[in-house]
Amino acid sequence: MNMADMFGKLTEMQKKMDEVKRQLNELEVEAETGGGMVRVTANGNREITSIKLDKDIVDPNDIEMLEDLITAGINQAIKKAEEAAQDKMADVTKGMLPGGFDLGNLGMK
Repeated sequence: MNMADMFGKLTEMQKKMDEVKRQLNELEVEAETGGGMVRVTANGNREITSIKLDKDIVDPNDIEMLEDLITAGINQAIKKAEEAAQDKMADVTKGMLPGGFDLGNLGMK
């Protein structure tokens, strides 16, 4: 592959990655904890967009449990969002990069 071809592929990949970033903003993942009493929604950019609490889980005498469930829900939602983002990026780069080329080295993981 010559340099012009390589730059052309990189430009094409950058356009696709920009599109994927837009798609990731619209992608939603949801995580549940406490048997579904805490639901956390995140977008593909790993931003929390919603937290829903079942009214029965709100116990003023046990705030620590609620905090733990919310924290666990947020962590699960972020993990799901990260996995979805990696899957989208893998689709974009499939077949475009030489074997063994790792985007993680460029901060594009």
